[in-house]
Amino acid sequence: MTPAFGVVAGCSAFLLIAAGVQARIVMPPPGVPAGPPGMSAAEMARDAGTFQQIILPDLLVVAPAGITGRQLTRLSRITGVRHVIGFDGARIKAGDRPVNVIGVNPATFRSWVPLRTAANQEFWAALASGQFAASDSARRSLGLVIGDSYELTGSTSRALTFGAAASFGITGVDLLVNTQTSRALGLVHRVAALISAPADRLSTLLARVSRVLGRSSKIVSLRQQQQQQQLPVSDLGSGQQPTTYLQLFQESAARYCPTLSWTVLAAIGQIESADGANVGPSPAGALGPMQFLPSTWAVWGIDGFGQTGPPDIMNPYDAVPSAARYLCAAGASQGSSGLASAIFAYNHADWYVTEVLALAREYAASYG
Repeated sequence: MTPAFGVVAGCSAFLLIAAGVQARIVMPPPGVPAGPPGMSAAEMARDAGTFQQIILPDLLVVAPAGITGRQLTRLSRITGVRHVIGFDGARIKAGDRPVNVIGVNPATFRSWVPLRTAANQEFWAALASGQFAASDSARRSLGLVIGDSYELTGSTSRALTFGAAASFGITGVDLLVNTQTSRALGLVHRVAALISAPADRLSTLLARVSRVLGRSSKIVSLRQQQQQQQLPVSDLGSGQQPTTYLQLFQESAARYCPTLSWTVLAAIGQIESADGANVGPSPAGALGPMQFLPSTWAVWGIDGFGQTGPPDIMNPYDAVPSAARYLCAAGASQGSSGLASAIFAYNHADWYVTEVLALAREYAASYG
């Protein structure tokens, strides 16, 4: 979530409004298929097997009566919006415990979660097969055991197998089910949506979304959920060591590439790992808070602010300065065109360059 110097900030507002959704749970009409038209469970499992990229949401929108197909289309056509995804949801019960659950198409929702979860094939296979998943915190609080069966009660009760646990990147959401199970439980159809529009001004985006959904909707900016996460390495001595990712990005740029704005490092750190929350390995084998390939790290990894010894790809005190050094060598200090080329060298995708530069502008606006 952007911008956030910490674990992926989530959709905490979902928890606040879930009680209002609870009374509106309805049964699907007789004869309505449980999943997407013409899609069998086997096809859902097949389609859940891959994902193209990680998408960072900028807004969470919730409409207690549901978001219509026409509204979803209008949201997707707003200038600056790159991605929109709608999903079901409600507050139901797991046994006798109230829980917040959302229903998603695994094949499309997979790109919206933290990288480590998106890369977990067993997680998505379990979800596509009709099992339910839990957030790590819900698994602990509910005492769930993988392979055991639990009763979930919405409009009706269903005994479902618990298949997997992982971080959803959405605070306040306890359980995840697929679209078929969502219909069977009677969750509110398309009660919420996530919107990614990294290049648009927040005030403009909020106004446009509000015009589409009306006053009854709840819109939460995920860009404003800023956190100063303490760095995970705490035994480096007092001295002048950075103590937060924000400080580490600033100090690394100043020391290893003085003409590079620290906001670019911050954007890359957030997009690659949510500032150390998802350290891989990625599907391509990249590791650490800045997601270096081991072959690239062997050339560019340095012992920056870290402990003495070989550079550690997993240590942010080494990884962030190494990223600054790599970007500088790739041309980041040579004007706007050089910066774009350096970011492209870091990850060979035009969308990635656009995303990094847009997020860097958000950091500059937020932190001056």
